[in-house]
Amino acid sequence: MSEPLLQIAAVDVPIVFVDLETTGGAAASDRITEVGVVELGPAGVSRWSTLVDPQQPIPPFIQQLTGITHEMVQGAPTFEMIAAMLFQRLDGKLFVAHNASFDRGFLQSAFRRAGFSFNPDVLCTVRLSRALFPAEKRHGLDALVERHALLPSDRHRALADADLLWQFWQRLHTLVPVDVLRAQIERTVRRFRLAGEITETMLDAAPTGCGVYVFYGENDLPLYVGRSVRVRQRVRTHLSGERRSAKDLRLAQQVRRVEWRATGGELGALLTEAQWITALRPSHNRKVRAGKGDPVCAPWPFDGAIVFEEQDGRSAAAPIFHVVDAWCYVGHATSLDQARALLARSPSGRFELTTYRILQTYLARGLRVTPLSQAKTGLVPDGLAR
Repeated sequence: MSEPLLQIAAVDVPIVFVDLETTGGAAASDRITEVGVVELGPAGVSRWSTLVDPQQPIPPFIQQLTGITHEMVQGAPTFEMIAAMLFQRLDGKLFVAHNASFDRGFLQSAFRRAGFSFNPDVLCTVRLSRALFPAEKRHGLDALVERHALLPSDRHRALADADLLWQFWQRLHTLVPVDVLRAQIERTVRRFRLAGEITETMLDAAPTGCGVYVFYGENDLPLYVGRSVRVRQRVRTHLSGERRSAKDLRLAQQVRRVEWRATGGELGALLTEAQWITALRPSHNRKVRAGKGDPVCAPWPFDGAIVFEEQDGRSAAAPIFHVVDAWCYVGHATSLDQARALLARSPSGRFELTTYRILQTYLARGLRVTPLSQAKTGLVPDGLAR
């Protein structure tokens, strides 16, 4: 090539342009019949492809579209046979495809069946084309071929279509300034691998509403405890947000795994965050220090442990019951019976300054609590107000 690859790439990681042919459009039930990969890296451009035995019939209209017949895939390797080699070829590289969710979804399902976790960062050339050429109405691969004078060798075959994406990529560098192209690519890329083994797929299980989370580093060292009214969004912002602070960037580089807990509401998040910080002593959280006016201890104004109910208005999750005893946050449960069991298992806690500060504020605002000994099974009745 006449230009260094990194000048042409407009990104700083190896790139793979990928296309698949399949027996249909459903990743759960259909199977891959062909894989084509064009890889762009420091050593140059390499191409690789293989037919794949789908171990299921290829519908006639798919045979007509792709030209891939039953006879062609007989004797070809199954996906399980190429999985390890293909994973090594794709892992850690920017995954570029047209309608990328289709190709990523099929490969992710196929790799999962073969025992691999496949979560690459993904750039969809449909989305990129729409972002760079908003005046154009069509962004399918045939439209790109026509608009940018790409040279197809064999449409609807995996390697030939992957090569069209590589041609499109080169053409963009002649049409768009590299700094503009780089910025748009950064906005368009979907980051599925966020930190360590944390992926976007894993984050789908995080609470969408109120809760707390903790980041762990090497050797499971607690790094940071945080809270949010939108846990999933906040964790994603920490690890992949465009406007991260220098502190967030340093933290994200150390993170290896994350845990979270839904708390039912903001007060529960405050109490749980304080509890976790005290127990874990994470290195990136500020240490709680007593001020001049803070008590070393304070009398407990209730007769035994109290309970209050809290529900996250942003989700349909069941309410959560929080238990506090002698200015010590015991924890939360999903029923009053579980709350009593939680209290019975918990040793008598010592005075917690942060819990004292939080509850004093909320009790002053009219938080309604009930002595746990008086709470009846079912909803917490209107109780004491402070």
